[in-house]
Amino acid sequence: MHVHFIAIGGAAMHNLAMELAARKDYQVTGSDDEIFDPALSHLREAGLLPEQMGWHPERITANLDAVILGMHAREDNPELLRAKELGIPIYSFPQYLYEQTKNKTRIVVAGSHGKTTTTAMILYVLRQLGIEADYMVGAQIQGFERMVHLSDTAKYAVFEGDEYLTSPLDLRSKFLWYKPHIAILTGIAWDHINVFPTWDSYVDTFRQFTHTIDKTLIYFGQDPTLVQLAGENAGRIQCLPYDTYAGNVPMQVFGRHNMQDLQAACLACEQIGIDPDTFYRTIASFTGAGNRLEKIAETPDFVAYKDFAHSPSKLQATINAVRERYPERKLIACMELHTFSSLTADFLPQYNGTMNQADEAIVYFNQHVIEHKHLTPITTDDVKKAFGQDHLQVYTDSRQLEADLLRKDYRNTALLLMSSGTFDGINVKELAQNISTRCN
Repeated sequence: MHVHFIAIGGAAMHNLAMELAARKDYQVTGSDDEIFDPALSHLREAGLLPEQMGWHPERITANLDAVILGMHAREDNPELLRAKELGIPIYSFPQYLYEQTKNKTRIVVAGSHGKTTTTAMILYVLRQLGIEADYMVGAQIQGFERMVHLSDTAKYAVFEGDEYLTSPLDLRSKFLWYKPHIAILTGIAWDHINVFPTWDSYVDTFRQFTHTIDKTLIYFGQDPTLVQLAGENAGRIQCLPYDTYAGNVPMQVFGRHNMQDLQAACLACEQIGIDPDTFYRTIASFTGAGNRLEKIAETPDFVAYKDFAHSPSKLQATINAVRERYPERKLIACMELHTFSSLTADFLPQYNGTMNQADEAIVYFNQHVIEHKHLTPITTDDVKKAFGQDHLQVYTDSRQLEADLLRKDYRNTALLLMSSGTFDGINVKELAQNISTRCN
């Protein structure tokens, strides 16, 4: 099989490309107009980095067996147009995953928050118990080489189900492709307003997802929207609510949201024959998924975490988790507004009160990113007003932010750095290590 990836530099796309390239019966090529780390380094190491950046229709020839199209490409992409002209089969990323796993039992984890961690928990338990599974997850997991794995022998497939768009040719949510036998819905909190401009349109794509479930829906029972969706499906499929884990098995992860994800993962594993006692005994050594409350520095008097939190619900849950973990410490919480939704003036009020549990709350954004996304400019005053916190510190210069963070007093302190971006080039692990060295 010769498969060509258009927009190979995406997080999931480059992992799938490397996974296929590792198989003897696949030849993999790809293209993109820009690729950043870690994808850049990963593709270079795997020998898959395009020799030239940009779109080159001459790369699309009749001997290709398939093209896999990433969301980053546009509908008028020259390579895509050439593939259509030659009649080469074109797959989106989720469509390709479904085609490769359509004869397996599929478990799909969806929701506005917690889906990466919940998926990682399921995969960790399966791996520890020697149960083979195909998978796709949105972060690096302890003991797993890649974020994507496909095989000819696994009985199960476990996917993180993303509600974002499938491809330039298919403007439906990715998770509508997976047709799960067992599905988890962790919660619904409005996001991606560039795609779902209203709350109702956002809920509706999850409603459509529930219609694709074949057997069992596992849902957080304290979310009224999920209760409603479960009610709409009662009788057609099995609907199992869950709450927060309150057992006494010692865990490496912490926070109420992680204990909720734990319960969801347990129920999913139970559906495929893993009893709860075995699940809890196995999950006790799970340390978390990459970038999800990941500890990056610690001294007796100081601890630092990084997290992917960026939406209002994720931000609040992450801050609250660290507050509960370290109730006697000063909590400095720093987050970056980076996504389309978070940088949109009409969406900003959704952040009201989300950082109230922090002793020092800091928000960073870059006006150039706003210009790049063709959004209406926002000001530091807009951000302060939206978050509703009198002492909120707002930065638009990442170098100044880094310098000021280094100057702070970190005695008896927990530092939390949250972003789906990079704070415009700040190496947060290095920053945290520098602080911890000074604290020693």
